[in-house]
Amino acid sequence: MLPATHFAPTPCKLSSGTGLGATSLITVTALSGVSAFVRDRFGERLLRGANEAVLLDIEAIEDQDSFIPHLTVTTFGAAVARLSGDPDFALLLVPHLTMASKGCWATYMLAAPTLGQAVERAIRTIGFHSKGDTMSLAVSGREARISYASAAKGQDGYLHVAIGTAGILRNLCEHFLATPLRIEFDVARPQRPDAFEEAFGCPVVFDAKTVSVCLEAEQLSKRMVRTRRVPDITVADMARARVECRTLNRFRDIILQQIWSQVLSGKVSVEGAACSVDTSVRTLQRELNREGTNFRDLTNTLRIKRAAELLRDTPISVTEISAILGYSAPAHFARAFRNGTGMSPHQFRAHHSAWPPRDQYVTTTGAETA
Repeated sequence: MLPATHFAPTPCKLSSGTGLGATSLITVTALSGVSAFVRDRFGERLLRGANEAVLLDIEAIEDQDSFIPHLTVTTFGAAVARLSGDPDFALLLVPHLTMASKGCWATYMLAAPTLGQAVERAIRTIGFHSKGDTMSLAVSGREARISYASAAKGQDGYLHVAIGTAGILRNLCEHFLATPLRIEFDVARPQRPDAFEEAFGCPVVFDAKTVSVCLEAEQLSKRMVRTRRVPDITVADMARARVECRTLNRFRDIILQQIWSQVLSGKVSVEGAACSVDTSVRTLQRELNREGTNFRDLTNTLRIKRAAELLRDTPISVTEISAILGYSAPAHFARAFRNGTGMSPHQFRAHHSAWPPRDQYVTTTGAETA
């Protein structure tokens, strides 16, 4: 197995005045499908190396409504490029990118009747997709420009984010049968610009202010050809499913998002959380202490929250839940759950679950009894 330290960002020593709560975030659905592509194209070993670079199993959580720092995305992309030896690997991903894979935010956007209204929805609700990114729509004469400015710009690996962003914007246009006139990139002209034009199927411009898709203004009125009814979704629905991450301004809020992502992936580590915000474990612990908490307590709280969800809403056995959440033994899980809720896992399920008991709920002696 490749050592993570070869690819993880170098922790920096931050001053006491550093605003760690200002860390930019993006929903993990931004990487939806990327892990499968990397595995199919480059193999399982390379994917493991990229995951180790970010100390997180991206594929395990890519369909969840959780957020990760932009640094995690760029580090993952940079690791794939470095390990594969292909600095433009993201161009191979362009035909597979789809806006529909971006969760409830994309569902809300794609339910709009026209392309212009879809973009307006995206601009108004970008906070449900990212903290730090912005979208804009400008019309000048007969030309319209749909632009996306990423907070990841300037980070090592941003080129792959820029390519992915352009691919998603192009796919958004395709949903409404709109054809781009050209695509603009806010990166320097690469060694093989023709490869970009081949991947996107249109002229490409570099050294622009933002990543943009330019098209005829009249195409903003294009309507999607719908073969089935689009699910109704409102901003309130998004708010129930996904926090508006622009409100995550305290360092504690940022770390809670990282722990939650780790809990969903099945492996929690303070090293991974520190890596995700480009700092040291010592600094992370110190900043949390200043806010009256610590990494262990936050982890226990979120593990118990996830355990309660699984006990209440699924028929998964207690032993399986223990393993999913990364406990070394069911007895340790049962003890932690009782400390957090006042009930054993079996008692909680009996009181709150709509699922009938199953014979395969394995009980460990002394671990899950009342």
